[in-house]
Amino acid sequence: MELDKIADESEGPERQERLIRMRRGALKTMKALAGCDPILVGSVWRGTIHHDSDIDIIVHHDEPKDVVKTLERNGLRILRTEWAAVTKQGKKRASFHIHLESPINEKVEIIVHSPEEACLKQKCDIYGDDVSGLRTQELERVLRESPTQRFVPS
Repeated sequence: MELDKIADESEGPERQERLIRMRRGALKTMKALAGCDPILVGSVWRGTIHHDSDIDIIVHHDEPKDVVKTLERNGLRILRTEWAAVTKQGKKRASFHIHLESPINEKVEIIVHSPEEACLKQKCDIYGDDVSGLRTQELERVLRESPTQRFVPS
């Protein structure tokens, strides 16, 4: 929370304007991925972005290459792709990461998990709560009603 306050002080009103732009950019990318049930997570979901934040979106799909093709068909520029393995709570999980540039020139990371992992809860490394994120319709509502809303535990 202290780092968030420091970011507010150092980045000023531009920070909130950028958050709204990033959420709108995330929405465009999520609409392109509609068949994969995209979920906005990370600092753009939380509303706690800083100068180096990117847009993080989780999707669930059996074939990561199909997700890449969908993004390319929608005119999004893929910068690189990679497999990544993480160990959380003693369990090793592999996921496919797609790094791209959004229509608003922001970095985006799409994390592709298997469909079986859709029901698994993830704990936030920073706040310790469950990562719920925002699905497309929820993000649309937030942008309409309260575009700078924060999603952090009290």
